[in-house]
Amino acid sequence: MSLAPGNGPVQITQEQLQARISELGHKIRADYAGKEPHLICVLNGAFLFHADLVRTLHMPCTIDFLQASSYGDAKQSSGEVKLVKDLQFPISDRHVILVEDIVDTGITMNYLLHYLQGRGPASLKVAALLSKPSRRKVEVPVEYLGFTIPDAFVYGYGLDRAQFDRNLPFITSQE
Repeated sequence: MSLAPGNGPVQITQEQLQARISELGHKIRADYAGKEPHLICVLNGAFLFHADLVRTLHMPCTIDFLQASSYGDAKQSSGEVKLVKDLQFPISDRHVILVEDIVDTGITMNYLLHYLQGRGPASLKVAALLSKPSRRKVEVPVEYLGFTIPDAFVYGYGLDRAQFDRNLPFITSQE
């Protein structure tokens, strides 16, 4: 198996990823100056993005993880969201940033935002590495966005192909 990028319309290099994540970290530091943000990673796809983003913050922050599923092993969302792993820590009165790998239809993100809002955070914002606005069925706010991409199946850098290729240091797609 090769670690070469695919030949599709989306090719984001490791260098491009790190540069953009650094920019997002700078913006979050500015927006949360004097606060202690609580960053929630949406597993499994966002784990690399979350780790790299947290490392750019250089400020007091806390982290937690949750897992929701609407894909399973499929390439397209089923439209039904299932919470697989809940938070470990309370978020009441916390400044929460929900960290997601990709906002596609918006269905999962909309579900998670409503779910978390019910727990009383002081604020709730979204950081997403990727967005596919052409696939949106539900509009959701994304305050910290890495890249807007076309409607292509992408993998690498945390995103999987039937649970494989999450470890690629870049994001790619195939025709």
